Amino acid sequence: MSIERPVSPDPYPLLPQVPSFTVTSADVTDGQPLKDDQVADGGNTSPQLSWSGAPEGTQSYTITCFDPDAPTPSGFWHWVLVDVPADVTSLEAGAGAEGGASLPAGAFMCRNDANQKAFMGAAPPQGDQVHRYYFVVHAVNHPTLGVDSDATPAVVSFNLAFKTAGRAIVHGTYAH
Repeated sequence: MSIERPVSPDPYPLLPQVPSFTVTSADVTDGQPLKDDQVADGGNTSPQLSWSGAPEGTQSYTITCFDPDAPTPSGFWHWVLVDVPADVTSLEAGAGAEGGASLPAGAFMCRNDANQKAFMGAAPPQGDQVHRYYFVVHAVNHPTLGVDSDATPAVVSFNLAFKTAGRAIVHGTYAH
């Protein structure tokens, strides 16, 4: 069986347009290969992220990591962190560890597509095309997204469609 297929589009221009703001990372360089720390069979560690310039009216943040290149119709969600308080503008590397000990007060992780409430590093199938990993900080115009930790990434994304005030994106790549 071959998993050869076309490259999936960048999913974010397909969503309703919202203002952008800035996200930077000591661990992810936009458009470049991820460090071993952000790979599942490497360090499996969520990257450091910092953001600024969120739109006025931002009341919380949701942070996600999405791979549109997984060999599925819906891509693969590696990380879903919701209800990050509006006064938080950075996360240290490793904030996505299972149990979330280093998360800001009130923030919590939902299940990723591996059914873990944690960050899962890059893990494309051996020999597959280069995968893109979109780390996105969504500025939310509500104090909470209105989901609980058992929400699926699809439910979180649906809620974000109606509550996103802005979006900041940095993406890395990886292939075996």
